[in-house]
Amino acid sequence: MVRLIFGAHGSFRGILDRHDALTGVWIQPNSAAEGRDDPTAASQSFATPLTLTRNGRNAWRANVTPLDGSFTLFLRVFRSPEGELLAAFRNHEINSNGGASRYVVTEAADAIHFIARFDDGREVRYEATRLRGPDRIRLFWPDIGSELDLHRASAAEAITYTPRPMDSGAYVYRRPAQIRDGWRTARARSVGINEAALSSMVQSMLEGDPSARRPNLIHSVLVARRGRLVLEEYFHGFTRQTPHDIRSAGKTFASIMLGAAMEGGAPISPETRVYELMAGRGPFENPDPRKARITLAHLLTHTAGLACNDNDENSPGNEGRLWRQSNPNLWQYTLNLPQAFEPGERYAYCSANLNLVGGALSAATHESLPELFDRTIARPLQFGPYYWNVMPNGEGYLGGGAHMLPRDLLKVGQMYLDGGVWRGRRIVSREWVERSTSPRIEISPASTGLSEEEFQNFYAPGVDGYAWHRHGVRAGDRVVEAYEASGNGGQMLIVVPEYDLVVVFTGGNYMQGGIWTRWRDQFIGGVIIPAIAD
Repeated sequence: MVRLIFGAHGSFRGILDRHDALTGVWIQPNSAAEGRDDPTAASQSFATPLTLTRNGRNAWRANVTPLDGSFTLFLRVFRSPEGELLAAFRNHEINSNGGASRYVVTEAADAIHFIARFDDGREVRYEATRLRGPDRIRLFWPDIGSELDLHRASAAEAITYTPRPMDSGAYVYRRPAQIRDGWRTARARSVGINEAALSSMVQSMLEGDPSARRPNLIHSVLVARRGRLVLEEYFHGFTRQTPHDIRSAGKTFASIMLGAAMEGGAPISPETRVYELMAGRGPFENPDPRKARITLAHLLTHTAGLACNDNDENSPGNEGRLWRQSNPNLWQYTLNLPQAFEPGERYAYCSANLNLVGGALSAATHESLPELFDRTIARPLQFGPYYWNVMPNGEGYLGGGAHMLPRDLLKVGQMYLDGGVWRGRRIVSREWVERSTSPRIEISPASTGLSEEEFQNFYAPGVDGYAWHRHGVRAGDRVVEAYEASGNGGQMLIVVPEYDLVVVFTGGNYMQGGIWTRWRDQFIGGVIIPAIAD
């Protein structure tokens, strides 16, 4: 094992392999995202695979590309049909102002006021100051904690505001590029999908207005059928080479990595008791006999019963508090939490649950989580560049937020559709595919202990497997069974076995509840499934 420290440039850890190379991961230090009011990015580093090759005596060399931490803020000012002056702020990287898209604009001398009002009575306000010179204003943007100077955008600068450049013309369907990443591509018609329907769908995405109240801020859409990639389109400046933040869709890798570890012979299963497996990393606070009964299955279904609820800002285990507390070992912090319920008694969405699965995997395999992911998932599935979130103690975070290529995320769904195999190589067992995606917990007022009204504020009715969500896709007068991994903003990997279909969306509709249902029914159920001719 080799550990290299580069100061402000991060660190490397890996092993010297038989080919005289150092293979491991580079830990990128905190990026420009640090300080953002976003627990999946604030105060986080990222691990990305790296191989150092010998470059002379006692010299090693590799090239690595840091994760881009850029932040772009657009402001569009326009008038409503009634003549009211309105504005829309847009940030395509993280949509940092959430669902607030339309502001009433008022001016007084050199001051400009932007006010957005919500149906629940909340207001969001920004104040800007005119600067000397044409078309320049300055405002404080709280999500990054600094002042920004905005100027009138050139055509080249505004290219990421709209889905595609305004003068790009009508969309024409094209077969996805065949590159050396394991995907076989084909025209949609060769796998029984109407290409005119796909063209119409993409055209509707291109015509979307980013300043609308509830726009579809889609960054990519990919479709695979019968093992062939048949549609691949990107928007708002994102490309095939852009790793995308998949947010909570990354939680599903807790289930996938567990299946891969079991396939590799690790002494671990859904029935493994967590505190027993992690005992060597204790002792733990708040002893409670109920803690001894928590299994990995409970963590994977958000029913562990620990005092952890991401929808309750006062919960000691919610994701925001998890990242703001002083213990750099988030696994230990989670294991220290009080026990609120008997394991299996209540459903409460908790990112720390899935992250703790990472601790269990590391303990069972005696392997660091980023290296385990790279060995069992990324390399076998021929991943391109990716970035794995890292906790303050240097271990991988499994509560969501990895950055990866949409083509690679699509591979995961295809691998599951093919019974756990990618291009002839087994990743997880067929039994695990069926077991992990089968219904395990119903999400309802009864399972959460909430009233009907409270439940609707936080959840939608559904059924979960082991970190896989099960949803029906509404296609005409039918409801088609599917399972998916989904994350904030519209990140979605959905598998529809009946139609031998896998679809990926990435997007920027952060903090907009129900976006997955909208895209699931509008595009998959409304266009793609009806376009299948066989």
